[in-house]
Amino acid sequence: MSLIGIRQIIPAATKYFRYPLTIGTFQYCTRTTSDPSNVLNDLTDWETLNKKKKISKAMKAYLERAKEHDEFMKRQQFEYNIGKRHLANMMGEDPELFTQKDVERAIEYLFPSGIYDPAARPSMRPPEDVFPARKAAEFDEAGRPHHCLFYTGKPNFFKLLHDAADHLQQLYKYEDQVIRKKATPDPNGNLQLGGSMWVNKDQLEQLLVEKISDLEYDNFKVVMERLVSLPYSYRYKDFIEKFRKPLAVQKFALEIPKPNYDEEGRAYITTYECLRKKARGDVTIRSPGTGKITINKKDITYFDDVQSREQVLFPLIFTGMQNRVDVECNVEGGGPSGQSGAIRWGIAWGLRSFVDKDMLQQMQVAGLLTRDHRRRERKKPGQPGARKKPTWKKR
Repeated sequence: MSLIGIRQIIPAATKYFRYPLTIGTFQYCTRTTSDPSNVLNDLTDWETLNKKKKISKAMKAYLERAKEHDEFMKRQQFEYNIGKRHLANMMGEDPELFTQKDVERAIEYLFPSGIYDPAARPSMRPPEDVFPARKAAEFDEAGRPHHCLFYTGKPNFFKLLHDAADHLQQLYKYEDQVIRKKATPDPNGNLQLGGSMWVNKDQLEQLLVEKISDLEYDNFKVVMERLVSLPYSYRYKDFIEKFRKPLAVQKFALEIPKPNYDEEGRAYITTYECLRKKARGDVTIRSPGTGKITINKKDITYFDDVQSREQVLFPLIFTGMQNRVDVECNVEGGGPSGQSGAIRWGIAWGLRSFVDKDMLQQMQVAGLLTRDHRRRERKKPGQPGARKKPTWKKR
């Protein structure tokens, strides 16, 4: 109906109705409205008010913070681009083709640092890698939350636990169905997680964009381990692998030297500069062998204590090579602990050329390929020892 028709109907209707007149979803009282133009104006105001959406205070605060964050990130990105362009000009390269690897290489060349910890060295990274990501709005303009677990305070974390528990129930049902049908499980459906581990707490917080406590992280690992332990967990392989990361494999694992061959045709590899405390030695491993160990032209009885002998034998027993190779060691300096530690590292380092990649990863996880740089701490002046201090007396 047009507005002209409404102007004609409303005055006539007010003569016959004592109660409020309802047109559509609006009510007009005949006692307070006598002029048709006023009624039309009231109708227009009601439509305008209904079309306006009220924005909650929480949404206003979020929009203000989001605007400030966007402006801050734009400034940081602008400064990063300027710095990258300056580095490219100093290195004599094209700024448009200057990548992040080139930035790191330029900083290492222009600002050499002897600091051991990489986190303490000078660096320049994109702003999105330095500053943590922000959560999107979790509620609408009226203040109603989108997520059903919003009021838990950590909706993404509890949604993860809820999904894992739901997958557990689905796997239980599927296993019952397989048992009732007396079907055999798929032999190719096993979940291979040997070369990976669960993400740590910091990485999980980055994935969820939420802060979690140590207890909550432990609960996460318990639930995921329970899920992985089920026989048909491969059905949710994509869900599980989102929270797994590969084990760190150092570069030397890809640069394993090939063994040489002596006059008898046996393969051998020699590791020099095997260091531990003040001990220094060289270790030669020959394959095939009978498990003979020679230390300074003596057998394993070169060490009197059992602990030092166990240190020497541990890499061979761990890899299962104790009866398949011969070991020749020349060591000097230090005591039994330092010499046995140097020989242990030299044997483990030389065995890389005689084991497969899976065993190499296990050796890395066990710490056999990591050199022990610990040394005896020096005595401090004014103290009886390195850390010990004289007894303090008040009187």
